[in-house]
Amino acid sequence: MIFHETTLKDARLIEVEPRGDERGMFARTFCRQEFEAHGLLTDFVQQNMSVSAQAGTIRGMHYQRPPFTEAKLVRCVRGRILDVIVDMRSGSPTYLRHEGFELSADNRRQLYVPPGFAHSFQTLVDDIEVSYLVTAPYTPDAEGGVRYSDPLLAISWPLPVTTISDKDAGWPLIDRSAEPIF
Repeated sequence: MIFHETTLKDARLIEVEPRGDERGMFARTFCRQEFEAHGLLTDFVQQNMSVSAQAGTIRGMHYQRPPFTEAKLVRCVRGRILDVIVDMRSGSPTYLRHEGFELSADNRRQLYVPPGFAHSFQTLVDDIEVSYLVTAPYTPDAEGGVRYSDPLLAISWPLPVTTISDKDAGWPLIDRSAEPIF
């Protein structure tokens, strides 16, 4: 695997290194030793999948509050998405900055999302499937989020929003005067 630093502290874009022959190809998508060598968390306890039917669908911006924070390893296994993360850690040099990454079944890239980040994605084509590993089990009482359209973040989504849950559309705007979450 090839680990690329991003503009956000501690987040990584990971490329697989496919090996091919007459049968097709093989690649590792996770190796504890390599992840640890790059300072990434490796104790994944749950795997989730998300299927979205329509291009333009937005899921997120989600996070889990302490002490249930989680790292995620996100991969698009069918279709194409723009995966967007926001550093919500108040002590980080990249606090409240965001970056987007195109993940697709074709490019096979993965995104390592550190604890303390909000995570979201928009589907760029119809009929997508996303799979992600997490380092903490889902804890409903610790769930939090940020509105995908928060003017403070000014995220430029590539498509008009076609589908979004009421919960995701209703997350609060960032309040810089509030007590930091992380």
